[in-house]
Amino acid sequence: MAWLKLVRWYNLVIIFLTQLFAWGLVILPMQQHANSNLLLSAGNFFMLAVSTVLIAAAGYIINDYFDIKIDAINRPDKVVLEKRIPLKSAIVMHTVLNVAGIILALVVARRGGHYSWVLLQLVCTGMLWFYSTHLKRQFMSGNITVALLSAFTITALMLYEPALHGYISQPAIIRTATSAMPNPVWVLGVYIFFAFMLTWMREIVKDMEDFKGDAEQGCVTMPIKWGLQKSEWFTQAIGVVATLPLLQAGIKLIMSGWTILGCYTLVALVIPLIIWMIVLGKKTTQQHYHSAATQLKGIMVAGILSLIIYYIEAHA
Repeated sequence: MAWLKLVRWYNLVIIFLTQLFAWGLVILPMQQHANSNLLLSAGNFFMLAVSTVLIAAAGYIINDYFDIKIDAINRPDKVVLEKRIPLKSAIVMHTVLNVAGIILALVVARRGGHYSWVLLQLVCTGMLWFYSTHLKRQFMSGNITVALLSAFTITALMLYEPALHGYISQPAIIRTATSAMPNPVWVLGVYIFFAFMLTWMREIVKDMEDFKGDAEQGCVTMPIKWGLQKSEWFTQAIGVVATLPLLQAGIKLIMSGWTILGCYTLVALVIPLIIWMIVLGKKTTQQHYHSAATQLKGIMVAGILSLIIYYIEAHA
């Protein structure tokens, strides 16, 4: 149980489901339009998804390893390293998970004939290490790094599926003599943008929550450099940038006949984000920011679930 807590098993489940939904509901249906079999068959997809989960788990371990002193101040009841898991064991497990993750990605890359693809996983492992040792304590760079890593969850699928590469230069709606279909690259691109923006917001809020411990350890996060109020304003501004395209998309979907997905976008994503931005500045307590970060994760999950509605309406 201590190991599951250390690697944030619940976040790993979300990562796996994100890739599963993107693959099963957007990429896999392309098989009927593809001239050849997809590289990401069930077996290859599973290896790539497990690779992502293993590298993410390793990232959580190394993050906690370098954050022992900060976590002892911010959340002493949740610290498991040293108390229940030896530091040496954590480092060994971090290495094993990273190596296993890269090997699995390498197998899929080899089957695709592009060893260079595995550079994405190598870059991610490097970013996770550098984030834990340096970037997390710096102004804004750590937040953006985690947001990029979150976006890479779906980007990896786009990289490892050659059938998607031909759609990059195509319009948002691909029309034929008998049908019209949303460009899968555009669909996945929307979710990449959504994941990046909301993760960026959540990371800033988590820095607000950890304000005390970060300050005592000499970190220069946004809340420490700008203060809580300015950080709230900045987070709300990011929220507006993320919400406006969703609002426009929801309205256009309804007008285009995608009524269920359009209504879901407005009710489950746009309205909760607006309420979240309004409520964010109501309090400045650690508990309030923790609750705000949790709520934002819930909105992100709601965004992932919208892929189910997309699939239903796209194949109705």
